[in-house]
Amino acid sequence: MKILFAEDDIRLGKLITHMLKKESKYHAEWVNNGNEALFLASNFHYDLIILDWMMPEMDGITVCRKLREKEYNGAILILTAKDFVSDKVEGLDAGADDFLVKPFEFEELFARIRALSRRGTQQIKADIIQYKDILLNRTTFILQIRGKEIQLTPTEFQLLDLLIINQGCALTREVIHDRVWGYESDVNYNTIDAFIRILRKKIDDAGYPSLIKSIRGVGYRIE
Repeated sequence: MKILFAEDDIRLGKLITHMLKKESKYHAEWVNNGNEALFLASNFHYDLIILDWMMPEMDGITVCRKLREKEYNGAILILTAKDFVSDKVEGLDAGADDFLVKPFEFEELFARIRALSRRGTQQIKADIIQYKDILLNRTTFILQIRGKEIQLTPTEFQLLDLLIINQGCALTREVIHDRVWGYESDVNYNTIDAFIRILRKKIDDAGYPSLIKSIRGVGYRIE
C-alpha cells in the first residue's frame, strides 16, 4: 500500500514515516508542506493520502479539495486538532474520508489506515449498478443521473451504493457505520448525517430530489 504523508511537524513526520516503513505492507513518503503534497499526489499514484489540516504554503483541506477536483479517487485521511462538527463538515465537503484528532495514539492511526485499506481492496461485485435512471460506476466512482455525471468521493460512493443495493430497507446508522467505515472506526453518527447531507445536495443539484429518506430514530432508506 503506497501512502503519502503530509505533516509539517518534523518530529512527528519522521516518526510516523519510520513506523509505517517498518510494516512491510506499507510504502510511505513524507512531505512537510501542502504544495509538495499536491504536486506528488497529482503526478504519482498513492492508495492513501494522510494530510495534516494546518500546513504551510497550503493547508490540508485545500489540498484535499484540489485533489478531488482532479478526480483523485483514493482514500484521504485528515489529521487535525479541530474537533467541532462544523470543522468535520468542512472537511467532508472537501472530500475527506476520515478524520483523526490530535493528539492520537499510533495504534489508532494504524487502525484507521487498515480500515481505509480494506475499503479500497474489497472485491468489486459489478462495474455498474442501476437504480431507475441512476447509474453507479464502481470503477470510476462516478454517479450518473439522467446522463449527468457527478463525481463522488469513495466514502460518498460506498454510502450511496449501500443504500441502493438495500433499497426499500431502513438502514440504521450503526449498520451504515459498520458497512462503510468499519467497526474499528470511531466515526460518530453526526459524521454519518453530515455525509448524507452532502450526498443529498449533490443528488438534489442533479435534479433528483428526495432520493434518500430519513427514518426518524432509525436511519436512512431509498424507496
